Amino acid sequence: MSERHTYRVIVRGTWDGLTEQARARLLAEAGDHGLTSMRFTEEGSLSYEPSPLKHFSMRYVVVSDASDGEEMAAAIAEDRAETTLRGLGYGFGELKSTVTDLDTMKINFKPASRR
Repeated sequence: MSERHTYRVIVRGTWDGLTEQARARLLAEAGDHGLTSMRFTEEGSLSYEPSPLKHFSMRYVVVSDASDGEEMAAAIAEDRAETTLRGLGYGFGELKSTVTDLDTMKINFKPASRR
């Protein structure tokens, strides 16, 4: 069995071709998708600002084979985002991702302060 890694992926995009109905729904639900909604989950969390209603981001946790690397984690997250957004009837442009491999990231611990 190959080694599995956990990735945090932020998928960013721009709204494009929104119908009036989709725009109205996004504006009505904007309070549920602000800064406090930003969480990394398997199903993804959508966040955006209502004014201007232009950009969005979705945060995902992706667990996949370490040998597939960050590129595969990004592709998986972007596919999930496309599926979700299309299912909701939201138009969007090109997606771009930022990936962090939680299993290889270095954590710098600060030494306890001396009194």
